[in-house]
Amino acid sequence: MRRRAFISLLGGAAAWSIASNAQPTERTRVVGVLEILGPDDPETKTRSEVFAQTLQQLGWAVGRDLKIETRNVGGDRDHLRRYAAELIALTPDVIVSVGSVTVAPLQQATRTIPIVFVNVPDPIGAGFVQSMAHPGGNITGFLNFEYSMSGKWAELLKEIASNLTRALVFRDPATAAYRYYAVDGGLISYGPNTNDPQRKAAGYVDRILKGEKPADLPVQAPTKYELVVNLKTAKALGIDVPPTLLARADEVIE
Repeated sequence: MRRRAFISLLGGAAAWSIASNAQPTERTRVVGVLEILGPDDPETKTRSEVFAQTLQQLGWAVGRDLKIETRNVGGDRDHLRRYAAELIALTPDVIVSVGSVTVAPLQQATRTIPIVFVNVPDPIGAGFVQSMAHPGGNITGFLNFEYSMSGKWAELLKEIASNLTRALVFRDPATAAYRYYAVDGGLISYGPNTNDPQRKAAGYVDRILKGEKPADLPVQAPTKYELVVNLKTAKALGIDVPPTLLARADEVIE
C-alpha cells in the first residue's frame, strides 16, 4: 500500500507540474501616457484619475495586471521627443497621447505600437489618420472640437457683449476653448468636457488590449460640451451678462 501510495503521489505531482507549465502566465500589460500638461496641473490630476478609474471599471486592476507609465511634458516642447522616446523604449502595449503636439513624435518613432490620441483638432490634416471612419494605421483617437463650433463662439461673444462690432482673434489650431480658461479668468468658454475623452480613450485602450486594431476604431468627435461664464471677469469688464445666457450655462463662476 505504501508503494502504491507513493506511485500515486508521484504521478499526481508530475501531472500537476505538466499542467502548471502548460498554463500561460498572464503578463502585466503596460499603457504609456504622454501628457502635454505638467504633473502638478489640476487638470492633469483629474484626467489621470478619470482614465485610471474607467480602466478599473472595465476590469483592469491598475498596479497589478495593468501598469500606467506617464510622462508629463509640462508645455516644454524640448522635452517632448525625449519623453516620447522613453515611452517607446518601454515597448508598451498601447500609448495614449494627450494633446495635439504629442502625437507627431510618437508617430515618427513607431508605426507598430497602437496610439490613442486625445484632444487633436485635425488628425487627417496632420497626417495621423487616413480618414475618420477608417484610420488605417496604428493611430486613432478623439477630436477636441468640430470646426463648425467657431460660429457658435462668435454668437456667444455677440450675445454677451451686444455692442461688439469688431473682434481680434488669437488662434492656435491645436487648442480649443476649455472650461479651465474661464476658471483661470477668461470671460466665457464653450467647449468639450475634458473628462469625457479620457473615459472614451480608456475604452479604446481596453479594446486594443483585448485584440482590436486602431485601424478599425473610428476617430470620434466630442459629444459633451459645456458653457462656462465667469461673472467676476464680466464685472471687471463692465459687462452685464444676459439672464438668458446665464440660464443656459453649465457653470457660473461667481
